[in-house]
Amino acid sequence: MKELVEFVAKSLVDDADAVSIRTHERDQATIIELEVAPNDLGKVIGRQGRTARAIRTLLTAAGQKSRRRYILDILD
Repeated sequence: MKELVEFVAKSLVDDADAVSIRTHERDQATIIELEVAPNDLGKVIGRQGRTARAIRTLLTAAGQKSRRRYILDILD
């Protein structure tokens, strides 16, 4: 899942080298922290959070197969 989020994030932003992803395990969930350059933050979040919501939907769908919950945190 980390690779999926990294691919989508790098495709959206201008500064792909600034994309940083960390994962943490918690109970029945995996938390994925996404950090991008400050000027690319709006591109990852999208208008009214639509892009971020779409990435979270992809994670939910992909997590159904492995019966694991994934939570995306976008750090600023």
